[in-house]
Amino acid sequence: MAVDTSPFDTSPFDLTLGELRQRTSAKWRAADPDVLPLWVAEMDVMPAPAVVEALCGALDRGDTGYSYGTDYAEAYAAFAAERWGFDGLAVSRSAMVPDVMLGAVELLQLVTGPGDPVVVTPPVYPPFYAFVEHLGRRVVEVPLTAQGRLDLAALAEAFGALGAGGRAAFLLCNPHNPTGTVHTADELAAVAAAAEAAGVRVVADEIHAPLVLAGATFTPYLAVPGAGRGFALASASKGFNLPGLKAAVAFAGPDAAGDLARLPEVVSHGPSHVGVLAHTAALRHGQPWLDAVVAGLERNRTLLGELLAAQLPSVRWTPGEGTYLAWIDFGALPALVGDGPSAVARGDASARVGVAAWLLEHARVLLSAGPAFGPGGAHCARLNFATSATVLTEAVRRMADAVAEAEQAAPRR
Repeated sequence: MAVDTSPFDTSPFDLTLGELRQRTSAKWRAADPDVLPLWVAEMDVMPAPAVVEALCGALDRGDTGYSYGTDYAEAYAAFAAERWGFDGLAVSRSAMVPDVMLGAVELLQLVTGPGDPVVVTPPVYPPFYAFVEHLGRRVVEVPLTAQGRLDLAALAEAFGALGAGGRAAFLLCNPHNPTGTVHTADELAAVAAAAEAAGVRVVADEIHAPLVLAGATFTPYLAVPGAGRGFALASASKGFNLPGLKAAVAFAGPDAAGDLARLPEVVSHGPSHVGVLAHTAALRHGQPWLDAVVAGLERNRTLLGELLAAQLPSVRWTPGEGTYLAWIDFGALPALVGDGPSAVARGDASARVGVAAWLLEHARVLLSAGPAFGPGGAHCARLNFATSATVLTEAVRRMADAVAEAEQAAPRR
């Protein structure tokens, strides 16, 4: 395969609204045609040339059977070594899984039993709740700090209490969804030390790892001291915008290899073979495309901050260090918050309540509903800024206009 080294002279997000509305994925079909969808984690980009070449090649030769081999694990290990300088992902301690969340379920089944506690750090990706509860485990919440970082003291206390009672696990989101926080090496080392001391097993979801923006450095969990009994789940899905091509890989630390060896062989049947080909090509040959996407996200992050400051100055947002997700607090805007519902059945990614419901109705902008992410989300919503500057600008304008209209209509006190 030819290496993707062509220059990218235009933003990878320069797609028109007309082009985007031809798409049939969830992002573009779950709402009415007049709605601007900035909710689910899909990017408004064209795929990397290396991915297109791999997919076309597979179809040309009829290569649409079952997945086999360790190509994906090898490609990701090489990607980690080149991108982050970490050469500790051993292919011999890896296993193919259908996707990151199903991989998390399989790993949690290896190291916990029914009713055992699994720690999560809300606000966090809603399926963390849904999958853990469906697995028959007990969710234990240790919220992020007010600054959106891991509460290391609270985690150590929770680990000590839970580990003393038997088996327990920590489902770590690194980088964090929805805040975009990129955990530091020191923070992760503290997590590893506390987990090791208490006998808590760490399963790290690192699906957003390729999308760390300027000002931060990604540290793989398995790279920190004391993480030998941990696991990491990796995928090119988010970094290369391939969620419709299911595939992921699980890596075990040196002291968790025996546990991973107990993973049922049938789990490896889940990944899409075509997905594996696409992900592998992206990791091996798509870094110039990825660099252009990251640069585009950095520009969009700056643009979003400028738009919010100018048009919705009362909202609170701390720009994330990674991902393309903005966790926005609308709590200072009574016109939005009102007395609407502040809770939602966790795990229902399509649920729209409170702020998100108000914005959908009045601004025709679809964001992800904050309450689904757990405590701290009642007056928040998650915005996906991986889109064109035009769409992003129009979305903020719509929200600002709707808020202004509501504030003007509100009775004066």
